Amino acid sequence: MLDTDTFKLISMELLTALSKIVSPERIKTRVIDLVSYASDAGFYQLIPKAIVLPVSEDEIKALFYFSHTNHIPLVFRTGGTSLSGQSITDGILVDLSRFWNRIQVEENGNAIRLQPGITGAMVNAHLRKYSRKIGPDPSSISAAMIGGILSNNASGMCCGVKFNSYHTTKHIRFILPDGKQFSTEISKDYERFRQECSVLFEELVMIRSEIRSDIFLFNKIREKYRTKNTVGYSLNAFTDYDHPLDIFAHLLIGAEGTLAFIAEAVMHTIPDLPFKSTALLYFPDIYCACQAIIPLIEAGAEMVELMDRASLRSVENMKGIDPFIKALPETAAALLIEFQEQTADRLQSRVTAFLSQQDKLALLNVPVFTTDINERDFLWKVRKGLFPAVGAIRASGTSVILEDVAFPLARLGEAILDLQVLFKKFEYHNAIIFGHAKDGNIHFVVTQSFDTATEVERYDRFLREVVVLVVTKYEGTLKAEHGTGRNMAPFVETEWGGEAYRIMKRIKAAADPKHLLNPGVIVSEDKEIHIKNLKPLPSVEEEVDKCIECGYCEHRCPSRDITLTPRRRIVVRRALVQLKRAGEQREYRSLLDQYQYDGLDTCAVDGLCAAACPVDINTGDLVKRLRKENHSSFANRIALFIAKNFRATVRAVRFALMVGSAINKLAGTKAMRNLTRGIRRIIPAFPLWTNQLAAPPSLRSLKNRSSLPDTPIANAVVYFPGCISRMMGSSPTGGKNIMDSFLSVSAKAGIQVIISKRINGACCGQIFSSKGFHAAYRFTANKIMDQLWEATAGGTYPVVMDISSCTITLHNIRPVLTTFNQQRFAQLRIMDSVAYLHDTILPLDPPRKKKKDIVLHPVCSLHKMKLENSFVRIARFFADNVTVPTSAGCCGMAGDRGFLFPELTASATMAESLEVKASVYEGYYSSTRTCEMAMSDAVGKNYESILYLADEVMV
Repeated sequence: MLDTDTFKLISMELLTALSKIVSPERIKTRVIDLVSYASDAGFYQLIPKAIVLPVSEDEIKALFYFSHTNHIPLVFRTGGTSLSGQSITDGILVDLSRFWNRIQVEENGNAIRLQPGITGAMVNAHLRKYSRKIGPDPSSISAAMIGGILSNNASGMCCGVKFNSYHTTKHIRFILPDGKQFSTEISKDYERFRQECSVLFEELVMIRSEIRSDIFLFNKIREKYRTKNTVGYSLNAFTDYDHPLDIFAHLLIGAEGTLAFIAEAVMHTIPDLPFKSTALLYFPDIYCACQAIIPLIEAGAEMVELMDRASLRSVENMKGIDPFIKALPETAAALLIEFQEQTADRLQSRVTAFLSQQDKLALLNVPVFTTDINERDFLWKVRKGLFPAVGAIRASGTSVILEDVAFPLARLGEAILDLQVLFKKFEYHNAIIFGHAKDGNIHFVVTQSFDTATEVERYDRFLREVVVLVVTKYEGTLKAEHGTGRNMAPFVETEWGGEAYRIMKRIKAAADPKHLLNPGVIVSEDKEIHIKNLKPLPSVEEEVDKCIECGYCEHRCPSRDITLTPRRRIVVRRALVQLKRAGEQREYRSLLDQYQYDGLDTCAVDGLCAAACPVDINTGDLVKRLRKENHSSFANRIALFIAKNFRATVRAVRFALMVGSAINKLAGTKAMRNLTRGIRRIIPAFPLWTNQLAAPPSLRSLKNRSSLPDTPIANAVVYFPGCISRMMGSSPTGGKNIMDSFLSVSAKAGIQVIISKRINGACCGQIFSSKGFHAAYRFTANKIMDQLWEATAGGTYPVVMDISSCTITLHNIRPVLTTFNQQRFAQLRIMDSVAYLHDTILPLDPPRKKKKDIVLHPVCSLHKMKLENSFVRIARFFADNVTVPTSAGCCGMAGDRGFLFPELTASATMAESLEVKASVYEGYYSSTRTCEMAMSDAVGKNYESILYLADEVMV
């Protein structure tokens, strides 16, 4: 429970000393920062004294010195997706997720040089053109970063042991707690390590000798690392390597940040086989499924993922899932399998050979293999989302505990049956089992509350019996890939035995003699640390209660580098409830005040977090609702008045833009920006002028197309230009506006365009929806339905929008419509300009003169409408070379956020703009005007609608 004593803030004296190491803007000590960083994906929680964001190795060395001088623990954190409590602290938390993301592909893709703060998925994106990938493939790879992937010795679904982090790391550059730095890539460092770190060097030499002279221990180490094992330190380093520098470097893999700081790593890559075929196999029970594993391995299956009936039940209502799952018997289980090959013929041979032997397996279905990338991705999304999916359906206020064990493959079925007996004994009725069956590695999930001593005791007794089952009965491993953390620290000695555990303690003492580097993790004298500092999860609201704080959403969030991420917004919401219930009014008010800017104002409400979330939590929708609740009745009345008089609003904005553009022409291009910046000092909510704004376009061309044809026409569409298109000029440099471009493209394709007579007063309602003005949104939504019904002659013609964010707003408008308008809505066809180009224009194969090199910015709305691939195909139809930046994401504009909070768009576009500016393109294209403005500001080039590309190229 959070209370005043929880926030043991760092003293001003220590903060002053810390500020001499790291710039004050990169030190976070506000209550909202401390609370939001207190949690990772595990079920523990510690409140840090401060969060620091270093930018250099020198700052890391200075932080080590600060830690030792002031006896304050230091913990390094990247993605925060660790599950065993290894990336939290009550000391100084060092966040590496922002400034440690350099990447360099080497040896034509056969190796890659990495800093710790880049996600595994981004690394693979850089390797894709070489048909390579990194070996580790954890299910969290989109959010997990290299620092954690190495420090937890990550493996995953495909890599097994052979291609895990330990076996694919080529070189490591690290910094010891005493500030000394070494690299296995530098030959001179081997001798320097001996000279400068003599105590550590000699201890490693001694341990190496002891292990190699102890045949029993030597063989035990060899045997345990034939299967997945991340319990304790990687003692196989002493059997695999001779020089102490190499030994220590590989001890760091899986050390969970307890021995040194990994500043850089060079990793070997592995082939990313281009041809893959996937199928979901169903069995009458889990034992039968386990009996099929060895035959599947012999058939050449690269992936064999086990799912029990309970785990299948957690996803059986997912959109797109095979309805056959619901009809499975209560004892059923499934294996998700995949074959991979270098050629299509070899892949088909693999699948055919397996199918010829399928009658030897106790299958409930005839296997259906798919090579379709979308179908395969969906199947793997189902598998990867099992852990969070179970978390989403748990009872409100309960925690999700994911354990990670491995058994000898031949006894896997027997061991699982014994685990299920324990579930019943300790009343974990909703427990599920899934995992990497090919490696005998299974995960099991249980949910429970920790709000009473009885519940904590139940978990403790259950875990201790699991330890006996895994270690004593089956000689398995307690942690196969998730790391030891706090959760298994008390049981490392149980698994390894006294001699091996003493060696681990000696390693820790030699590398970190003050025990200040991630204390309590892996090696701990506290035998009850696994049941301390348990994370409270109070009931708050639907979106919050579903979240298990896995962090899968964070890499997609545009505000991640300046304020909060979706996960951290939810962590703070929970903290607010705890403080309020505890009566801690001062801390509650402080946190609530800080949440206004960090949690609400700078959320782009783009919804991409839902796309990354395995259970579709849309934190943007939560923020919209909170904004709605914050509005006064007066503000709601003003919004409704604007909605009812939107034609006048459009005229006012057009006039303001005309005046602003004129002032810039007369007084210089910085005049309006300086003027609005000055106004913002007095009225912070006043929008900031950007030079991407332009004088309003002429609407003359629209007025000539405002009548419906007397008789229906086959190739006609209703064009609905967004209010942004009608109010804002398309480019500060002038030229054709987007409306004229749309009309031109349609005319060249022989398509007649119809435009509503009442277009000037029309709005999709996005501006009111995103700000939480519900009454205004509802009024606008029903008004536009009347206009569209009239313009389309009762749904006779499709509607085409030229702003993607407006299109998706109309797609989702149904809940606020009257019953009568809902019936009308069902008869309308509303398409985005991207879909219009792809589905209507491209099939006509118009004559064109292609551009050479162009770059795209796919906006969030295209992703949500599943039009990204169409967007790229359009570009490739009109240009020879098309680039989509690997770092492309939400620009943070969110309609008006860039005018009100320009720091949000500046931060959100940083990575993508740097990538784009590294090359020169003939054109820069997107599909939403405000996003185009944000990218134009960031890149210094004119982004415009892809309609312009079509218009320029079509002849």
